[in-house]
Amino acid sequence: MNIKNIYTIVANRRLTHKTWVMTIQGDTGAIKAPGQFVNISIPEKYLRRPISICDYSHERGEITLLYDTVGEGTEAMSRMMPGDSLDILNGLGNGFNPNPPSERPLLLGGGIGCAPLLGLARVLRESGKNPIAILGYNTAADSFGMDEWFREIGVEAYIATVDGSVGTKGFVTDVLREKGIESGYFQACGPMPMLKALCTGLDIPGEVSLESRMGCGFGACMGCVIQTVNGPRGICKAGPVFRKEELIWK
Repeated sequence: MNIKNIYTIVANRRLTHKTWVMTIQGDTGAIKAPGQFVNISIPEKYLRRPISICDYSHERGEITLLYDTVGEGTEAMSRMMPGDSLDILNGLGNGFNPNPPSERPLLLGGGIGCAPLLGLARVLRESGKNPIAILGYNTAADSFGMDEWFREIGVEAYIATVDGSVGTKGFVTDVLREKGIESGYFQACGPMPMLKALCTGLDIPGEVSLESRMGCGFGACMGCVIQTVNGPRGICKAGPVFRKEELIWK
């Protein structure tokens, strides 16, 4: 069940020139798997803003959200203060497989798409897996220190930047080649060109979380439909996580 509820902002701070981290407190009962998302009501805006859940704690009743300021809605979020309230639809979509068929799954992120991989990494570590995180950015200025968050929970982590200003020069796949990393499964989130390259270029099974503009967030408006081998599917309801073999890339 998707829960509409009021959440309280605990913290909201800038990480880079465009990336922010927000912690909210409230009912986390609707979150069943890493990779789900919330849909936030922004004052004076008609449509809610979908934001991936970076991490969550049922014990503390807290949710961590990472977001880029890319428009009026997220700009408004960046001005919100601790103690402010948010009207949120929580636990939307389907998340990542918490028990993938590999002891060392690859967690491949691009930009703000790195966010949901942190909660996934924590769940995988708790189940005895040893994931490897590879995070891709355009430049060092876009990197917000998330590799250290992964290392804090015992996950091996690497960075790639397109301009080579930090980490490996190139893309996440260049890190695989440079470090000689092998795995039998990958789980990824990032921009569509990156996900297409992974699905068509990596000769291992995997799953990807798709980023998309959304209207309702729960499958009613059909505003985020993609083509799959099973016909048209809404990213918000059938996804955002899809198995590699489900997707039709054009």
